[in-house]
Amino acid sequence: MTLLTTSAQAAPPPRRRARFRRRKEALVGWGFVGPFVAVFGLVFLAPIGYALYLSALRDRLIGGTSFVGLDNYGEALADPRFWEGLVRVGLFLLVQVPIMLGIALVVALAIDSGRIYGTAFFRVSIFLPYAVPAVVASLIWGFIYGTRFGLVGNINDVFGTALPDPLSPSLVLAAIGNIVTWEFVGYNMLIFYSALKVVPRSLYEAAAIDGAGEWRIVTSVKLPAIRGALVIATIFSIIGSFQLFNEPSILQKLAPNAITSDFTPNLYTYSLSFSGQQHNYAATVAIVMGVITAIIAYAVQLRGMRKG
Repeated sequence: MTLLTTSAQAAPPPRRRARFRRRKEALVGWGFVGPFVAVFGLVFLAPIGYALYLSALRDRLIGGTSFVGLDNYGEALADPRFWEGLVRVGLFLLVQVPIMLGIALVVALAIDSGRIYGTAFFRVSIFLPYAVPAVVASLIWGFIYGTRFGLVGNINDVFGTALPDPLSPSLVLAAIGNIVTWEFVGYNMLIFYSALKVVPRSLYEAAAIDGAGEWRIVTSVKLPAIRGALVIATIFSIIGSFQLFNEPSILQKLAPNAITSDFTPNLYTYSLSFSGQQHNYAATVAIVMGVITAIIAYAVQLRGMRKG
């Protein structure tokens, strides 16, 4: 009996050492991820939490700020100005994103084929517009679009033509789409080209031995191999479309009749917050837009990564 008691008392130290070792390893791990967690919480989680806090309040002329719960969300979901902007960026997404990604994919495939000379030059020249800040790009294209002082106006004066105004209400969304495409084709091209470079060349050789032509290799080997890159680029493009702000904000000065303060949801949020001093409602619109964007992006991810 004494021996059993002594053995039971001697058993815990190894377990305590194991627990101590696990705790020490956990502390070391937190030491590595701690700085990231701190920055992530400060610049990502904290603003979201503050926006949620603001969205539950409302400033009243009498009584000051009061708690209203979900009333602001009900107002946002019934706001026609918000839905008009959302439909507008939805149309922009459906038209502009496929065109942009299609051009980027064709360019990436052409460079990867090795059948063109100066591939390094083409890569840099096509990627270069992405290095131009969106504000500067919008100003450049705004000058080009000008019918009185820009390139379009100069062409009309020199050749006696009557080119349509790109900043008119019927064409301004297409004009913005052209700017965004010019900016981000190179970025998406680089994503596709990087994915193509890691595909084993033996797959192309095996397909060629089996009698597959270039088009068949592209559709049956290359595109399936870069499926993940295609999904990632699509998700980034969807998020960027719903966040459309810089281009319409800059062009608004040049086309005030075509680009209103609620042209896009982000522009509407900005106008509510800084021009209308409706910070609580602006936070609500931003949260609703963020939730819609997340749902659509997640649905696209699930559909794109589903194995066929």
